[in-house]
Amino acid sequence: MAKKSKKEESPKVHKDLEGFKMNIDSFGEISSTFSIDKLNEFLNKNVEDKKLKDREDIDDIKDGKEKK
Repeated sequence: MAKKSKKEESPKVHKDLEGFKMNIDSFGEISSTFSIDKLNEFLNKNVEDKKLKDREDIDDIKDGKEKK
């Protein structure tokens, strides 16, 4: 019986992450098509951090404003 070939389908992703690919080589090094800064910026805007949810200045942090 012949094996069925798997079709490479791209997963459904957020519109800001279109084209994001992540690979792990044989040495365990992770490489991606986006910079770490861009990924962190996306996560800061879209994912709630449970440890920081009770802070009063969380909205300022999400907006990228620094506390003076």
